[in-house]
Amino acid sequence: MPTRREPTARQLRLAVELRKLREAAGLTARQAASMLGVSNVQISQIEAGLSGVSEQRLRRLASHYACTDEELVDALVGMATDRTRGWWEEYRELLPTSFLDLAELDHHATFQQDVAILYVPGLLQTEDYARAVFSSRIPELTDEELELRVRHRLTRQKKAAFPHEVVIHESALRIRVGDRAAAQAQLAGLLEASETERLTLRVIPFDLDGFARASSTMTYVGGAVRRLDTVARDAPHGAFLIDSDAQLGAYRMRFRKVEDVSLNPERSRDFIHRLTKEL
Repeated sequence: MPTRREPTARQLRLAVELRKLREAAGLTARQAASMLGVSNVQISQIEAGLSGVSEQRLRRLASHYACTDEELVDALVGMATDRTRGWWEEYRELLPTSFLDLAELDHHATFQQDVAILYVPGLLQTEDYARAVFSSRIPELTDEELELRVRHRLTRQKKAAFPHEVVIHESALRIRVGDRAAAQAQLAGLLEASETERLTLRVIPFDLDGFARASSTMTYVGGAVRRLDTVARDAPHGAFLIDSDAQLGAYRMRFRKVEDVSLNPERSRDFIHRLTKEL
């Protein structure tokens, strides 16, 4: 297979998982190459995401690594053989790679869980709210850069089809990202979205105990199998992805604790209704 210049986040994740399987089996890259009948360079390229791997070779590797988790192997095969050219590809070289990575995560997600502290999650933002969020970036974006980001975000929303659990702190609901009209429209948008079957929306008011458990924003994205879940975290330079087993476990526990201290969906909608009237 030809060598890639810039592997996607999904291709890199496949590479990482194959390396983890080899290391768990106690094998060196040289031994893996010998078992597969390829050069050390080829194994290194596969484990760096610079080269793809066929289904036949991947299953042979899994067998040599004594991996008995058939669901995981099937999921890895799906990643290796997927030739989807997603809608996000039209933004390549127009937007930072992290935007494309998030869209690709959405496409393959089985579910998503968000904890929001300062901003409404991107998949629930209205157009005016999203534009106000991107307008506050430093350094400032050009008009073209701004509109590209807004269009990309709105397309992500339209394409999202997975079960979505969201916990929003009151601060994110009250912070006026845009003007009063935009804030009211955003709250109305949340109420409308909360009526759909795939969204479960919860709110943490200021006066509820346990806020420390919701002290950071997170997006937890479900993979084809649990081991392939991913956490996306915001950073000044863009989103970065977390996939280590220990950290995934910690974030799963964090979401459940945050969920436990939040209002139930019905009370959350009532809370947002009251807040809308205050604005």
